[in-house]
Amino acid sequence: MGARRSRLENGGILSQRGSVSIELIGSLPIVLLSILVAAQIVLAGAALWSAGVAARAGARAVLTGKEPRGAAERALPPVLRGGLEVSDEDGVRVGVRVPGLIPGFPETHVYGSSSLGD
Repeated sequence: MGARRSRLENGGILSQRGSVSIELIGSLPIVLLSILVAAQIVLAGAALWSAGVAARAGARAVLTGKEPRGAAERALPPVLRGGLEVSDEDGVRVGVRVPGLIPGFPETHVYGSSSLGD
């Protein structure tokens, strides 16, 4: 048993006992950054979908003779209303700012458009 124990301590399993913890700590920033990037992509997709919904609401408002901006703003979740852009020159085009999760990440806008009855 004594020969087996010294062999394990000199280059076997016992000498690598803390390596898994160090590898986990080393890979943790990459895992967290990957999760943040994936969440940012999901937020961009949700903002794009919401911009399309708001554009359709604005187009319906134009058909009834109302201002498209108010209808588009009401169709958006409150977090997306801050950077709202509405244009009704050729159909209704709605732009929203994508909320940022990653510090230093450039500001991103997504756009949705709709034209009803044309």
